[in-house]
Amino acid sequence: MANKSVFASIRGRMLPKADAINKEGAPAYRYQDRQQIAQLAITGTVGNLFYQSDYVELAKVLEAADRVSPEFLAKTAIHVREKGHMKDMPALLLAILASRDTQLLSVAFPRVVTNGKMLRNFVQIMRSGQTGRKSLGSRPKALVSAWLKTASDRQLLQASVGNDPSLADVIKMVHPKPGSKEREALFAWLIGKPCDVARLPPDVRAFIAYRKNGGGPLPDLPFQMLTHLPLTAEEWAEIARNGSWQMVRMNLNTFHRHGAFGIKDVTTDVAAILRDPARIKAARVFPYQLMTAYQSLCADMPAEIRDALHDAMEIAVANVPKIDGQVVVCPDVSGSMTAPVTGHRMGATTATTFVDIAALVSAAFLRRNRGTRVLPFEFWVRDVKLEARDTILSNATRLAAVAGGGTNCSAPLEWLIARRQAPDLVVFVSDNQSWADAGRKHVATPMMRNWAKLKTRNPKAKLVCIDIAPYGTTQVKSREDVLNIGGFSDAVFDQIAAFAEDRLGPEHWISEIEAVEL
Repeated sequence: MANKSVFASIRGRMLPKADAINKEGAPAYRYQDRQQIAQLAITGTVGNLFYQSDYVELAKVLEAADRVSPEFLAKTAIHVREKGHMKDMPALLLAILASRDTQLLSVAFPRVVTNGKMLRNFVQIMRSGQTGRKSLGSRPKALVSAWLKTASDRQLLQASVGNDPSLADVIKMVHPKPGSKEREALFAWLIGKPCDVARLPPDVRAFIAYRKNGGGPLPDLPFQMLTHLPLTAEEWAEIARNGSWQMVRMNLNTFHRHGAFGIKDVTTDVAAILRDPARIKAARVFPYQLMTAYQSLCADMPAEIRDALHDAMEIAVANVPKIDGQVVVCPDVSGSMTAPVTGHRMGATTATTFVDIAALVSAAFLRRNRGTRVLPFEFWVRDVKLEARDTILSNATRLAAVAGGGTNCSAPLEWLIARRQAPDLVVFVSDNQSWADAGRKHVATPMMRNWAKLKTRNPKAKLVCIDIAPYGTTQVKSREDVLNIGGFSDAVFDQIAAFAEDRLGPEHWISEIEAVEL
């Protein structure tokens, strides 16, 4: 018989060699320049993560941005804002663009800076000096000033909530020229200067009167402007009933603490807001935001509110694709996945972790595709019993509860190969920092090799790797049957569906950014 070591199948030799080292020092694949800035932008929040500090993450973004064209940078900022609903990263990309191409900055700015929060993010980043300058400069200053002059009264009042910088700081910085006596009065009031009260918006006048008299009709203002006032339970109930979907979602415990749910019909009214499909769509809800809200509920929150969040989650992931054939979803439940998705940030660390996101994606697929097999893994595949009829939040909670251990991205594929399984679609959700299966450097990673083995049983099988942390490497190289995609918004589900149905190739993620019109 021929020598097997000499005449081994060339399949393994044809696989791409690892060309990078991940955060655990194990072989990995480097993203191409455009892939890397896109992946950093769609997953990064510039916070302290399991493997890297916020400063390291920022340095990686600045480095990657230098390697792509200003045009691609502008398109990426727009894409991650409009499709990924990100906040800090698109503002950071705009600030970088301000030093490279102010014409493109002018084009991208109005599509990224869509509210006062984004405006203040942009100004804060510009003034930090981290992107090369500490002053705004003439073009950025003109853009900020134009936003202030054209924003509605409501937008300005919403923007006035928050500091570092405050809206008053921004106004003083750029000195926008008001186009009317009414806007002149509002600017003056916002920065604490004397103004013609009669020219202020009606709600602001009502607020001034309410604060002076200690009562009267509750002004229709951003509720943060009212929280320092001695509000009654009835007034808190009114705020809850009239709030935006996101505001209500974020302040359920506040309403409960102030007695709003003790007022007749308020619990039912708020539950109706939370499960309203039209409002969920309009709010551009991240599924993980619902999970954060659910995890944060106080112990004695009314059951009707909890049920409404379950219903809202089912609606928010309605675009999870229904796949023809066998689907396997592999959530990474290793120790590195227990870091918060926003990173550790002073006063702003979320309760939701990367493993929660992985569990959420898995539970959503199971809910929409009843035959889905879920293989949570760390060193090896964990045995977790899930019921397709259970709610997405319930199954996600069960999966996240088993988190811990090292990372072995090969484990689920080895599990399938050992049982002679041949799924049609395999979806991984991971930070890609596999090390327990580390092989030799400069050869294909173990996960890449195992995927090739599994493909011998089902040549049409496809692999999707959802990378949810901004670490910059993957365990499987993109090719016709492998899609690497970053992020954890519901837009990811659309791209998985298109890939599974042969409507896009492995480079579609980048092609989608390139397709942004400037």
